[in-house]
Amino acid sequence: MWQETEKGLYKQFEFKDFQEAFSFMQAVASKAEHMNHHPLWENEWNKVSIWLSTHSANAITEKDRELAVAIDQIFSKEQKEKIEEKNTTKITEVKLYGDGGSRGNPGPSASGYVLFDMDGNELVKNGVYLGITTNNQAEYLSLKLGLEHALKYGARVVHVHMDSLLVINQMLGKFKVKNRDLWPIHAAVKEMLPKFKKVTFVHVPRALNKEADAAVNDALDLELKKNEEGPAVI
Repeated sequence: MWQETEKGLYKQFEFKDFQEAFSFMQAVASKAEHMNHHPLWENEWNKVSIWLSTHSANAITEKDRELAVAIDQIFSKEQKEKIEEKNTTKITEVKLYGDGGSRGNPGPSASGYVLFDMDGNELVKNGVYLGITTNNQAEYLSLKLGLEHALKYGARVVHVHMDSLLVINQMLGKFKVKNRDLWPIHAAVKEMLPKFKKVTFVHVPRALNKEADAAVNDALDLELKKNEEGPAVI
């Protein structure tokens, strides 16, 4: 997600290595030259940081936002090509990061999950609006949805990472599931586990779960925007 800063629209992109980062920069440079609008950027090995602003206006303009969209499209295209290349070899082991959030608890909620291969390449990132639920329900559903997607990939081993101590400890059997609203989701997840060769559960701090958290907030923000816009007038 692009952020508005004093230096302009900002976003950092991360790649497997310098070669991938440089290839991305070459593609962006070609697009920027075509649009006659050039970014300020920094490259440190596998990371590319980009700032977009219109110097003549001393502000962020529509031209910056158009280039930001074009850069996101370049990144998405390259990520898709990497995934397609990876999929020629069956992926059997993945990392799953899951998160859930409720604005109100209970309130408007969403689940987010991200699947990575074991080299850290993003395979899929999804945010799903759930309607009115609790935060814990949203957390559990992120795990369920993520495991379902892992099955579609044919993964046999899944390493689950979540910042919810409740979910992780309940899945490890350290905590009992006392909340009746969580029983059916917990049971559905437990039923899925035998379909894998191995599933591990690890608690991580929120700072290491940013991608899944972003997927949650993107889904909630999109739903909020749709509600603000209201039905289309015909």
